Amino acid sequence: MKTVIQRVAHASVTINGTVKSKINTGLLILIGIEDADTKEDIEWLSNKIINLRIFDDENKTPNISVKDIDGDILLVSQFTLHASTKKGNRPSYIKASKPDIATPLYESMIVQLEKDLGKKIYTGEFGADMKVSLLNDGPVTIIIDTKNKE
Repeated sequence: MKTVIQRVAHASVTINGTVKSKINTGLLILIGIEDADTKEDIEWLSNKIINLRIFDDENKTPNISVKDIDGDILLVSQFTLHASTKKGNRPSYIKASKPDIATPLYESMIVQLEKDLGKKIYTGEFGADMKVSLLNDGPVTIIIDTKNKE
C-alpha cells in the first residue's frame, strides 16, 4: 500500500456536486492498493498512521498524534499512486489492484483505522470521480509505502 498523508485544517470529498465527506483538523489520506497487499500491511499501516506524531504540542513542536488530538481521518482511494512513468509519457497503472481485490482491502483498512482511532473514518467513494479539497496545515505531507517500512 502506498499512502500520501496530509495534516489538514479541513478537507472534503465531493462527488457529482454533492459533498460526501468532510473533516476539520485531522488527516487526509490518499491510499493506493496493489495485489501484494495483505492484512499485515493494513494493521501495520493503520498503527503507523494513528500514532504518527505530526501535530504540534503546546511548544509548537510536532509531537502528538491524530489520536491524541481527537482528530478526524478522511481516507480516499487513489489507484494513481501506483503510476509507473518509466516508459513514455502515459503513466501505466498495472501495479494498481483491480476493484475485486482493492475494494475489500480498502474496506478492511477503514475498519482497522476505526478500531485503532476509536471513531468513524470518513471516506470518498471507491472508483468514483471525486473532487478532493483540502487546506494542508504546515504544510505537512508524509509518504508511506508498506513495501518499504522505514
